[in-house]
Amino acid sequence: MTARPEWIKNTVEGATFAVRVSPRASRTGLVGLVGEGADAVLRIALNAPPIEGKANAALIVYLSDVLGVARSQVEVIAGSHSRNKLVRVRARSADEVAASFAQLLRSLVH
Repeated sequence: MTARPEWIKNTVEGATFAVRVSPRASRTGLVGLVGEGADAVLRIALNAPPIEGKANAALIVYLSDVLGVARSQVEVIAGSHSRNKLVRVRARSADEVAASFAQLLRSLVH
């Protein structure tokens, strides 16, 4: 059994983690993990422009699909007008979120 990564944190309201988005990409998907330890950030490409909340909406749709939760359970809690965002997932623990991302990150390496 592996330990949960430091970059995903449990809070009273759910799991939180940092994301750096690249809007206007050719397709939406996980690019990788940048950094180490508690300072690591998920890089996600979004096929949406960064105007009128479209990139944030695309991020929420992507993360809800990946994590298997309702869109209303995923929330950008900081950085809504920035490429660097803090995301909260209400319906999953940090361990569950880590397991979902671990599968995706392994698939990027192979």
